[in-house]
Amino acid sequence: MSSLAAKPILASAVECTEDELIVTLSDGRRLAVPIVWFPRLAKASPQERAEYELLGTGEGIHWPKIDEDISVAGLLEGRPSVDSVRHNTRYQG
Repeated sequence: MSSLAAKPILASAVECTEDELIVTLSDGRRLAVPIVWFPRLAKASPQERAEYELLGTGEGIHWPKIDEDISVAGLLEGRPSVDSVRHNTRYQG
């Protein structure tokens, strides 16, 4: 019996449009979520959105100018930011 550990899914690239946060994952998938899930990103300028850092080896994404941090695990689970849930009563997650 083989005991190969599953490789973690990591972010390798990030793109923000006016409507979506798009994350390219280490396994080749591209994950797109509504940018309104992350109010700080939604309100940020295109330049601020473009300036991100991958945390660790890609476990998360950090935008230093707007102090936003998003985990890849949270994105894969479909979790919007706490700020988004607090201010959006339509979210049913």
